[in-house]
Amino acid sequence: MNKPSECRAALLRLSHALGDPRRQLAILGEGNTSARLTEETFLVKASGTNLETLREEDLVECRSATILELLNKTTISDSDVETALMESRVDPASKKPSVESLFHAWLLNLPGVGFVGHTHAVAVNSILCSPRAREFAEKRILPDEIVCCDIASVFVPYTDPGLFLALGVRDGVNGFVRKYRRVPRVVLLENHGIITLGRTVEAVLAAMFMAEKTAAIWLAAATLGGPKFLPPQEVGRIAQRPDEEVRQKILNI
Repeated sequence: MNKPSECRAALLRLSHALGDPRRQLAILGEGNTSARLTEETFLVKASGTNLETLREEDLVECRSATILELLNKTTISDSDVETALMESRVDPASKKPSVESLFHAWLLNLPGVGFVGHTHAVAVNSILCSPRAREFAEKRILPDEIVCCDIASVFVPYTDPGLFLALGVRDGVNGFVRKYRRVPRVVLLENHGIITLGRTVEAVLAAMFMAEKTAAIWLAAATLGGPKFLPPQEVGRIAQRPDEEVRQKILNI
């Protein structure tokens, strides 16, 4: 696990990369990022802050257990969520954590996950706001998409941001793990956006950037009668090729 100062610097680097307006992933207060800090705490973007201009004082250290308890309650109000978010702060003087801290806390609790990024990427959302959203999650069109985003993504049907979205993410990821015996790299939220996760900042960025590039190609191919999907056997072969594993290690993803 990295030192706290290194973790903060890495999270700011991730946030600034995702918030770069040239990439069209997030504008204004859109999107959020997080990083596992210790076994008990994590850092998350403060509510309403801007990824492009995020500063160290915009990172909130939260206690994971306080937030994770919310996911086990059968009935809970918006005010209960608000109270728990504020009580989770290690420093009571820090800013309010993003309401999406609920799914960040849960994802960072998964084995091998050190960083999480969430954006409202334009090309990806163009598909997620269409009838073909689930198809985009379940099928693949490019070898590099498989290398960076895995053989499939988790698809979460639209639900209210906050607690219900966190529960949807949890259910979708658990289903993926049962099916593939590993943690996913990409979670797609219908009519909302994309989450990427991984051990490193590079893994989160690689999955995010490749998903957005793939979505742009999808949209272009659709004008020509496509896209044309890779056969399942080819998808599986690429995912298991030794040379691709070597490339993943070199890319730190």
